[in-house]
Amino acid sequence: MLNLLKHFGAQRKDSFFAYHGVGDPRWTPCAYEALSEEGFQKNVFAYRAISLIAKSISSIPLMAKKIDDATESEVVAKVLRRPNGSQSRSSFLENVVNYLMISGNAFVHHDDNGELHCLRSDRVRIVPNASKTAVDFYVYGVDSSKFDLKKENVLHLKLFNPLNDWYGFSPLQAAFRAIDQYNEMSNHNLAVMQNGGRPSGCLLVKNAENLTEEQRAQLRSDIHNAYAGAKNAGRVMILEGGLEWKEMGQSLKDLDFDSGRNTVAREIAQAFGVPPVLIGAQDSAFMSYKEARLHFWEDTVLPLAEFIRLEFSSWLSIKFKERVEIVFDLDAVSALSSRRESLWNKISNADFLTTNEKREILGYLPINE
Repeated sequence: MLNLLKHFGAQRKDSFFAYHGVGDPRWTPCAYEALSEEGFQKNVFAYRAISLIAKSISSIPLMAKKIDDATESEVVAKVLRRPNGSQSRSSFLENVVNYLMISGNAFVHHDDNGELHCLRSDRVRIVPNASKTAVDFYVYGVDSSKFDLKKENVLHLKLFNPLNDWYGFSPLQAAFRAIDQYNEMSNHNLAVMQNGGRPSGCLLVKNAENLTEEQRAQLRSDIHNAYAGAKNAGRVMILEGGLEWKEMGQSLKDLDFDSGRNTVAREIAQAFGVPPVLIGAQDSAFMSYKEARLHFWEDTVLPLAEFIRLEFSSWLSIKFKERVEIVFDLDAVSALSSRRESLWNKISNADFLTTNEKREILGYLPINE
């Protein structure tokens, strides 16, 4: 292109040749505040996907069992029922999952009062040891105040990050380019609506060199007041005195925003492992919705719930010096009822199993046959 410009410049000294290309897109930086504001707070599909995952996991009933005798651990069960003075178990777990989905990290602190608190991810800094092979301690900062937290008092849940040894990578970060596209489409549509549903254009004025700056400003103001905004949509523009309106840019139909928005919405859903129909990004029949809900639980909710369950089990066992295991009651999850029915039918029809063997598979105690 530079050679081409030089060629034109050498041939015609009195000509002006202008080239305009599409520049690199300016993506929102993947900092925590930008992720939270642009992704979670301003994008309906990302918000819905994150909330759906968090509420699903926090709704599963659980209990803490001792590994040695399978009885309930009262001390762990107590702290899980009411992790702190302001949160129930469900609210606490919902915060944990929300932070994981937004930042890829969730920090749970066990304080001196024996309470569990989920800390805001962007306020926690990891301090590695001298050899950079493990965590030495954590620093929690709020405004100008900073507090050192012992590593044994902090549970750090993190999602896999291929480029960082200490901090996780969230689904929201993976979906952020799609989120940026969707938000820009929404902003563009809103701007067009506020300008009467018309694309941008220019007003051609003959003999414009005779206009003073004050007259130019007055002309812009009159046109804006008379025709801009949703309240002026559909008004007929009357031009006189050598004025001509020339439309610039592409219409919404030309841009095909509806198709583009649907495609981007499905990309956002994919990043979180949520079927588009569950977050309103795709219309579907009831049967497809039911199947999508089952796949969502099997492919997204249960693997993440298992990860959280194992991490808490290991950490709480060390904290309370008791071998405990967090157990989810999946039989209480209505979305998995079809899977349970299939399992029950398969086992009940297995003639090669005894009654007690069947009961053992289903988690029941044996009976005297």
